[in-house]
Amino acid sequence: MDDPVKKPASPLKTCPICGKPQSEATRPFCSSRCRDVDLNRWLKGSYVIPGRDDEVDDVE
Repeated sequence: MDDPVKKPASPLKTCPICGKPQSEATRPFCSSRCRDVDLNRWLKGSYVIPGRDDEVDDVE
């Protein structure tokens, strides 16, 4: 009677690196290549939260 149809838990999102649909195995990325690109950006320091420039250098 009731045919259980498997639906994704959430709508398919896109890869934050290239914009292709996500792969279940490498979520939230589409491939291991995009996952490695993201890791490389973290390791190089490309992802930085900008901070304020406080003038604390007043040493006399």
